[in-house]
Amino acid sequence: MTDLNVGGAPGVFTRRRFFEQLMAVGGVSLAMAGMDALGFGFASAAEGPPPMAGGAKKTKVVILGAGLAGLTAAYEMGKAGYEVQILEARAVAGGRVETARKGFVDTDLLGNRQVCDFDDGQYINVGPWRIPYHHQSTLHYIKKFGVPVELFNNDNDAAYVYFEKGKGPLAGKAIRKGQLAADARGYTAELMAKVASKGDLDAALSPADRETFIAYLVNEGRLQASDLRYTGTDGRGYDVLPGAGVDPGPGKLSKPFAFADVLSSRAWFVLTSVAGWEQQRTMLQPIGGMDQIPKGFVRNLPKGVITYNALVDQIQQSADGVKVSYTDATGKKAEVEGDYIICTIPLSVLKSIKMEVSKPFLAAMGKVAYAPVNKIGLQMKTRFWEENHQIYGGHVYNDIPGIGTISLPSGDWHGKKGTLLGYYSFGGEAAKISALPPAARAKFAVEQGQKIFPEYAANFEKAFSKSWHLDKHNLGGWAEWSDESRKTAYPLLNEPDGRIYLAGEHLSYLGGWQAGAIESAWQQIAKIHARVHQA
Repeated sequence: MTDLNVGGAPGVFTRRRFFEQLMAVGGVSLAMAGMDALGFGFASAAEGPPPMAGGAKKTKVVILGAGLAGLTAAYEMGKAGYEVQILEARAVAGGRVETARKGFVDTDLLGNRQVCDFDDGQYINVGPWRIPYHHQSTLHYIKKFGVPVELFNNDNDAAYVYFEKGKGPLAGKAIRKGQLAADARGYTAELMAKVASKGDLDAALSPADRETFIAYLVNEGRLQASDLRYTGTDGRGYDVLPGAGVDPGPGKLSKPFAFADVLSSRAWFVLTSVAGWEQQRTMLQPIGGMDQIPKGFVRNLPKGVITYNALVDQIQQSADGVKVSYTDATGKKAEVEGDYIICTIPLSVLKSIKMEVSKPFLAAMGKVAYAPVNKIGLQMKTRFWEENHQIYGGHVYNDIPGIGTISLPSGDWHGKKGTLLGYYSFGGEAAKISALPPAARAKFAVEQGQKIFPEYAANFEKAFSKSWHLDKHNLGGWAEWSDESRKTAYPLLNEPDGRIYLAGEHLSYLGGWQAGAIESAWQQIAKIHARVHQA
């Protein structure tokens, strides 16, 4: 353990270095636990929509796009007295907040037309599908519109980890995440506890701190207090379950994997996968599908505010107002005028629309890429993951190319059927799978899932896939900014160009999340309101 001081003064193991090493071996969750053990804590804050007192002064705002940013802007500005009109290219509101259920139709840029034929009550969220507790902006509207929610199990120790590219006896084998976590953290705690017990940390940690630290490690790693060894824990499971009576009696604890096998499997990569700020172990989801959120907005907007099937052709502005030309579902050309525009169209699409903005503004729009993203829902005739494997929600992490993540539903426990997420992939792998026709995508997902669950193929009934980079209204899952474009293009696009304001997840540091879209809209409507009252 001599390399514990890398990056610091020789022989000095400060609290900061201590927390950095906890982060390195166990991710954010282990570092947070260590901070709690020494009396440190965390706090966060949430904001609400901006106050908009003083009236709208007969101002009309044209909003392009009925995704979460557009709906938020229309709702808040409408309450404040503004005249608002939304032009939406799709036949429904929500933008990327899509839920595929029976009757849902999707046609991609390759001409693949899918009509979802899931059984009644089955669905898959092909867009956003989970909400962190601290995304208070999203939860603000969920509460306001009375959208029922339930817990989303974002991390499940009972779920499997499957890594083919590692080495040793665990490679290519489905193992419980909880077993892997117990062994990796147990052995790590054993090593750190033995270093601490020898006094190697005395130079930086007081005797009281060291004693507390060792006690924490004993508890964290489920070590033997007498010799600081990790020999397993009931948390990783039993080979023979305990039961009533004298047979089987107390049961038989499962035997830990060898630490070398855990490391060589490379499956330990998953142990930090839910430790991020936006990936808590338990999250939230609307009951019945994420599209319940945009439906809540629509219920609370006046009828006629949204013009559906309106494809924007041109965006114009002058010193006195704005004008938007669009084509409706019948092919008829139409125009709408107003005082300001809030444009929430993804930049990937917007940069191809004729728009009267400055050259620097136009150039900035071209400096952001959009992520290729795939999802597929697989309806299964039984919930075999619950019945045979005792897995209730959570993800099956794996290194199978093109699969990314397999996720099990966090609701309708013990139902007759269930729809799971068969893959959630990004980048080049997503592009490769999306080139296949829908039936071939489903075949691929089932064949790969069969490696982990032997019941997969026999239970598969129906599939529905979505490739966001093949959706003409999005051309990607979410915006991906480079460090350079964040410094140069991003600030410019957050400010208006004349009377045109942009909003959406792409103009936030919460890319891909509904909260990013909502809070971006909050920011822009506040700017417009201030401008109206300065005129």
